[in-house]
Amino acid sequence: MKKSKETINNTINNTINNTISNTSNECEKENREIIVRDHAKDFLLDILPKDRGILKELRDYGEEHHVPIVEEEVAALIKVLTRTSGAKNVLEIGTAIGYSGCIFLEAMGEGGKLTTIERNEEMLRLAGENFRKAGRENSVRILPGDALEILHYLKGDYDLIFLDGAKGHYREMLDLTISLLKPGGLLISDNILFKGMVTGEHPVKRRKRTIVNRMRDYLKYICDHPLLDTSIIPIGDGVALSYRKNEVEQKGLSERIEKKEDSE
Repeated sequence: MKKSKETINNTINNTINNTISNTSNECEKENREIIVRDHAKDFLLDILPKDRGILKELRDYGEEHHVPIVEEEVAALIKVLTRTSGAKNVLEIGTAIGYSGCIFLEAMGEGGKLTTIERNEEMLRLAGENFRKAGRENSVRILPGDALEILHYLKGDYDLIFLDGAKGHYREMLDLTISLLKPGGLLISDNILFKGMVTGEHPVKRRKRTIVNRMRDYLKYICDHPLLDTSIIPIGDGVALSYRKNEVEQKGLSERIEKKEDSE
């Protein structure tokens, strides 16, 4: 029996309405999740201690002049991690105006040393001034230039490395810095979710596809790296924490892998 024109139209309309309804429900669910995340962030920022002194001055400057600096909840995290790890020698890739550098110096306390790399001349000038304002210019070594070039010849033995440079080159930077990180040291990688594009929370802009794909590759790389134990924390724009294993831990891992391979 042939369906009437009215029946066919009703079927088409019902299909369209169901599709619209499902799409609407998905959008509402996504919007609710975003609202919950935003509410949680607002709550945390409301109770976290506020910047004071030079740090407040630098945050205000960054917001006013659109200079990218670490977000407030990330700043609180790296301060705690620096203190609890007992770090006294920090390598920072990406100085900007010196905000995160000042946090590391404050958290390390007396005797702490910061080596920081920056290629932007204006940022270098401002950072130098800000370290002087903080009274810590003698605790800082500023290296001007491209990090990928500098890291080829840089020597050191660092307790903590903060990776906040060009987002599309994190993997290359890691390969050049991992030998500089002490066993038992900590690698902090900032902006690893890259404005929500890495997780697909926000659409990937065409001009950002290469960066996003490289960041996804980097995250898999550090999670699978035999010398690192990694955790990813979805605060700010995403932070990855990687612990550099010591020789005993590396040996234990190698033995477990060999036993697994023999059993197979």
